[in-house]
Amino acid sequence: MIESLHSPHIARVKALIGSRGVKERRSSGHFVAEGIQSIREAITFPNEISIDTLYLTSNGRNRLEESIDLSGVNTLDVSDEVMAQISETITPQGILAICTIPQRTIAQFKLSGKSRLIYLSEIQDPGNAGTIIRSADAMGMNAIVTSPGSVDLFSPKVVRSTAGSLWHIPVFESIALEDLITLFPTAQMFTLGSRGAIPLPELHVDSDCIAIFGNEARGIATPQNLVQVSIPMPGNAESLNLSAAASIVMYHLSHIPTSANSSR
Repeated sequence: MIESLHSPHIARVKALIGSRGVKERRSSGHFVAEGIQSIREAITFPNEISIDTLYLTSNGRNRLEESIDLSGVNTLDVSDEVMAQISETITPQGILAICTIPQRTIAQFKLSGKSRLIYLSEIQDPGNAGTIIRSADAMGMNAIVTSPGSVDLFSPKVVRSTAGSLWHIPVFESIALEDLITLFPTAQMFTLGSRGAIPLPELHVDSDCIAIFGNEARGIATPQNLVQVSIPMPGNAESLNLSAAASIVMYHLSHIPTSANSSR
């Protein structure tokens, strides 16, 4: 059991979640996931994101072993004091892992004819980003793509906000919109805006689709030929939170057929 507060394991975790964590995550190819839900998904849905080291307090181990086989996982037992040092939460669950960042490239992603991709342009809020990933997973979207200048999707706050969905849906970071358009020229693309010419219920999708969401404060500068969609709001609210608006759009996309579907 690791009990020393001077353990190099503490330094390793803190480097990944500290103020310079973005640089450390990118250079090392690792990130930190914490809590039973994230770790359960990491073990239950193995993919390109694998667990490098799983740190457990005695209570955390007991909770996980009630439902998960840990025999194939590299685990290290730590004291409650050590867990308190490496955890970002006020009341740690006693379950924290260093995981590998998948080495995916957007060029490897293949459209199916009915693919649904979500593009986030300069999204800064980690809570919004994590919630959008979680909603995208729930609504059956096929991938999340972010622009340069967006929040790091492997930061601790984003990872926690995804509630485990980060293990279910591929994410691609720092892709310019122009590059995405060049890579997928046949995909239908649209943006969301309060002055959109097409109300969301009237949006029809008959092929692969990319929904583009911009920063709440600045919006997004997009090519003029892209369709802009709006969400009808019969109530009195002036606007919607970005993650709420994106979730509504994704729900709509999950319930309208493509020509690929209708031809079956």
